[in-house]
This record gives sequence, structure tokens and C-alpha cells, in this order.
Amino acid sequence: MGKVVTFGEIMLRLSTERHLRFSQAKTFAASYGGGEFNVAVSLANYGIPVEFVTRLPDNDIGACALKEMRKFNVESKNVIYGGDRLGLYFLETGAGTRGSKVVYDRANSAMATLEKNTIDWESVLKDATWFHWSGITPAISQAAAEVCLEGLKAAHKLGITISSDLNYRSKLWKYGKQPHEVMPELLTYSNLISGDIDTALFMLGKDKVAPNYMNETSLPVLYDQIFELCPNLTTIATTLRYSVSASHQRIGGVLYDGKAIYNADIKEVTPVVDRVGSGDAFMGGLIYGLLDDQSSKQRALNIAVAACCLKHTISGDYNLITLEEIQQLISGKASGKVSR
Repeated sequence: MGKVVTFGEIMLRLSTERHLRFSQAKTFAASYGGGEFNVAVSLANYGIPVEFVTRLPDNDIGACALKEMRKFNVESKNVIYGGDRLGLYFLETGAGTRGSKVVYDRANSAMATLEKNTIDWESVLKDATWFHWSGITPAISQAAAEVCLEGLKAAHKLGITISSDLNYRSKLWKYGKQPHEVMPELLTYSNLISGDIDTALFMLGKDKVAPNYMNETSLPVLYDQIFELCPNLTTIATTLRYSVSASHQRIGGVLYDGKAIYNADIKEVTPVVDRVGSGDAFMGGLIYGLLDDQSSKQRALNIAVAACCLKHTISGDYNLITLEEIQQLISGKASGKVSR
């Protein structure tokens, strides 16, 4: 399998413990995470050579983030340094009918103040066969969006497969631009998109719709609108989430390759330990499945959905799941019995 390069921001995550509210917390559990890095960790777990490209502050906290990359066998040789701080996010983990909350503290972070022409993209990507980015990076700042575009142009020029997770975060688009002013040009280069139909059309500047993912007849018409706006697109996948409560999720998936619709069965996930990073787990599983066997879209989707489901059982941003555990869930072995 080829090497995957992901690009984005790694953050320090500060979480309340035992489902406490922010107002109750006396301490926070410190860990790390971030959409594109989470994907890199998943792929490394599956044995895929993967590199994460980011910008870190040249201080002790930046050094800790670098150690985190190395701990999970994610290559970091093209990390660049600068800026004053690592981005943070605070997480209040919900339970039952009370949903989780995220508060971002990433303004003027090392990634947000990244400048154009600071990454030699052709050198970074020379050994890569896949480049992954998400809608979080261009939401951080105009500068981050411009550097992301540089990377996409270089990857496209080199004939590298490009994937993107739409990852719309309304709390991040605060620098004067809206998604429809930035995302269409970036998505022009993508071969694989993960996201909801309505989110994709919104980011592409079109009227939002209310798709019925259970109606296979109507889905190709809606997906084809996205294909028409993204000329290099070959595949689009959607995670199906039905939230019964913060502690009970129903997870499935749909994939469309311009010709056929593929579905993965809905799985019940309860109790939920931590749903943050579950979309990244889906993306990591999908990339792995397509790298492993591009001819089997159904298998890739099944892997993605199983990875997403299993991430809900793990604290933290990362999906620390093995391929064996994914295969067991796909095969219907989900009893949770002790392995002795």
C-alpha cells in the first residue's frame, strides 16, 4: 500500500471527567486530537505508512504534541515550527439526553497563523499516493485555507488521490469568509468526499436539501449534483447517524461512486463512551478499505462503519482499534465478551 499524507491542526484536548459539566470541573483530562491527525492515527493502527503535516509552536507544548505523533507511529519529518501557541479545545461530555459541548480556543494558534510558501509541498508529497484534508483547516483562518489550497494543487499535479472530510464547524468560520466562498475551489481537487449531502451542497453554495437516505432512488440525483460541481470526484460517502441520546447512537453508512449506491447496515451503539472523533474513524476506515482493495466499495464502507461504531467505545479522539476487531464486528461478533 502507498503512503498517506494528512494535513491539519493537532490540538490539546481538555475534557471534563465523569461526565461533569464545565461549571463542576475542578480538573481536566489532557490529551491530544484533531480531525486530520485522528485519521492518521487510525491508518497507522492499520499498518498504513502515514505522515502528518502541521505547524507547531517551538515550545514545550509543541514538543509534547510531536511526541504524541511519534508515539502512534505517525511520521512527522515535515512538521514546521512557528507561532506562539498550540490550539486548544475543551470538551464537556454529555450523557443521556444531555449532549456534549465543545469550546474552541485556537485563535492565533500556530496553524491559524501559517503563511503561504512555507511548506515545500512537492517535496512533502513526492512519496505519497494519498493526500487527506478536511473542512476544519480552511475554517481556521484565511492563511490556513491558502496553504491547504497549495497542498491540493501540488497533490493534483502529482496525480495523488485526494480525500476530504467536509467537517463543517460553525464555531470556527469567524474570519470573515463563509464556507461557500472558500470550499468550492478546494473541493474541485477532491476525488473522495465524506459528508452529508446537505452539508456538501451548502458548502458548494447551493440550496440545502433534506435527503432521505433510506430512499435509494432519490439519492443518486442528489449526489450527482455534487459530482457536477466537483469535476475530479469519483466517490462520496456519508456516515448515517441517528442519535437516540448522547449515550445511544445508531450508525450506518452510504457510499455512491457515480454509478451505484452501497449501504452498510445500521448498528446500535450503546452505551457511548466518547463520540468525538467517530467521523474521523469512519474516514480512516474508508481510506484503508479503498487502499486495500479499490474494487470493493462495499467492503470499504463496511470497514468505515465498523470503525466508526467501535470508536464510540473509546475515550479520547483516537480510534485505537485493530483490523481484527473491525472484522469481528463486520462478522456479527459484537458480544463484548472477555478475550481470554
